[in-house]
Amino acid sequence: MISYILPTRNRPRALAASLEALGRLGGNLDRAAEVIVVDNASEPPAAVAPWLANGIPVRSIRLSENDAAASRNIAARESDSEWLVMLDDDSHPVDSGFIDVLAGAAPEVAAVGADIRLPDGSREAGGLPEVFVGCGVAIRRGPFCEVAGGGRGVGGVGRVRGGYDPAFHFYAEEYDLAARLIVAGHVIVHDGGFRVRHSKVTAGRDMDLILRRLVRNNGWIARRYAPRDELFGQLIEVIDRYGAIARRENAVNGYLKGLGDLIATIDEQPRRPMTPAHFDRFTGLAHVRRALGASTLLTAGGTRVAIVEAGKNAWVVRRVVSELGCEIVSDERDAEA
Repeated sequence: MISYILPTRNRPRALAASLEALGRLGGNLDRAAEVIVVDNASEPPAAVAPWLANGIPVRSIRLSENDAAASRNIAARESDSEWLVMLDDDSHPVDSGFIDVLAGAAPEVAAVGADIRLPDGSREAGGLPEVFVGCGVAIRRGPFCEVAGGGRGVGGVGRVRGGYDPAFHFYAEEYDLAARLIVAGHVIVHDGGFRVRHSKVTAGRDMDLILRRLVRNNGWIARRYAPRDELFGQLIEVIDRYGAIARRENAVNGYLKGLGDLIATIDEQPRRPMTPAHFDRFTGLAHVRRALGASTLLTAGGTRVAIVEAGKNAWVVRRVVSELGCEIVSDERDAEA
């Protein structure tokens, strides 16, 4: 059985559209699926019908406060399904092809990330080869509920018994859960047969709050999981990256508050440094080494390489290019690759 889990808060139109899309999924799914909507204290409360158009039953859990991403944990505990298909209230599978993907997943696979597309057809930015995006991923219920972790962050949230760490609230919580799954011996994959559309509602986005969360939460990830010889570099990468974004988005005040939050809580984060092998998988280093190592142009050494449209974790590509003996140039007109 599959449980579709949709947290929502004050977005009735987006939720209705996603439920309507789930109701259009083909196949005999009524006996093999359910929808669990978790209402994060919406005002007025989210209204959902008990059944979708295709017969899938729907139940709603209303929370008295906004638990953000961690509200998924409550739905997971209420489910008896093997697979939890995590969606947002503005995302949905494009078709039912993912059913076969999940049925064929190897036993060691704990999560299958979707190919997530935005309304313009572009791919959702974010995630890594073994880090999923929360609005489009299927996670086995057993590993999801079993991997423990978490520290004491702002608000005094303590150890997590499984699922998402509520201390993160939102942003980078997927990185934390993916790290715990990898350390526990599980594998995370992405599969193009699992296709999700993400409408990505942007109304009401507070960039100061977003930057405050981003710098704090990504700093927590580095503190918790980076090996000792990587920790300082990872923290500097986080501070520099989100400082630049804050300046671009005119959200420096939020960024500075987040930096203060990080300084105040970083020593309270439990150190669970990954082994080098786990860290290479988690950051994508292992994947990039395989991918770029297959290029005869790069492995010949001395090739001039430009890295364009650098985003989060671009340091991984820079490191591997340097390992291959190539020269990184700033102007792509001077580059051979």
